[in-house]
Amino acid sequence: MFGLGAPELLLIFVIILVLFGAKKIPELARSMGKATKEFKEAKSAFNDAVHSPPEQQQPRHNIAPPMEEEKMEVDNKQTSETKSE
Repeated sequence: MFGLGAPELLLIFVIILVLFGAKKIPELARSMGKATKEFKEAKSAFNDAVHSPPEQQQPRHNIAPPMEEEKMEVDNKQTSETKSE
């Protein structure tokens, strides 16, 4: 495991124990485990999305390009101005 033997791992554990204290180590391990789990789930979801055929992917929302939206606003203003005259 990364070229570390038992003495090196023991030294690392002692340093962690001194830095964080005995009460914080279980909490630290839990949070690292949750982070690892969330990372694996996100990685799996990304791989599924990338490698799935296009038919199985969710359709994108039908959003008008910005120029189309502006054109519709101008048309609406012109229509409302002609009605008010």
